[in-house]
Amino acid sequence: MYLVLSIIVIIVCVLLGIIVLIQNPKGGGLSSNFSSSSQLMGVQKTGDFLEKGTWILAITLMVLALAINVVTKGGSAKTDSQYNDQLEKSLKAPVAAPSSPTTQPLQLPAKK
Repeated sequence: MYLVLSIIVIIVCVLLGIIVLIQNPKGGGLSSNFSSSSQLMGVQKTGDFLEKGTWILAITLMVLALAINVVTKGGSAKTDSQYNDQLEKSLKAPVAAPSSPTTQPLQLPAKK
């Protein structure tokens, strides 16, 4: 489930990036190219479509982020208990004193 949600998040992010890049920061964007034809028979402006698409994708991204959080919280309880068990075992184990390193004297090669 986590993998499916992650793939959907990546697709939503790419689409959101494309829609944001298409828009003009001053409100013209793609709608300025089709301004004469966008009003025929009550069709909405392209800018309105891009703005609604941005909002829809942004909200979808937030919902998916929450869904991933819920999915991973359910699966992480098992791994958290495993880590806690390992931590308790390591704390209960006796600590051995560090042994001193054994050094041997440096032996130089014999001269002929």
